[in-house]
Amino acid sequence: MIYITQLIYLKAGQETIFHQFEDVAIPIIARYNGKLLLRIRPTGETIIEHNMDIPYEIHLVEFTSDQDFENFKKDKEREQFLHLKEQSIQAVLLIKGSSF
Repeated sequence: MIYITQLIYLKAGQETIFHQFEDVAIPIIARYNGKLLLRIRPTGETIIEHNMDIPYEIHLVEFTSDQDFENFKKDKEREQFLHLKEQSIQAVLLIKGSSF
């Protein structure tokens, strides 16, 4: 298994556009042996300590293999909506790990 953690930072006022992209992208994960394990929207009240900007959302996704993750990123339906991602997301910090 591989695990992808994304810290997602949005452009100001683009939440609705981001949600439109997520409404398409999240269901596609399952097509590629993936599963959304956590989707967190942190707030100032839920952060104990930080030394970086607080992201809009944090996603933890599991895929069976690197190839499954690569195939997800190349999904034709998802690619049709990448303009929404580009319009709404300022930056993403992607952290990749694996289980032993």
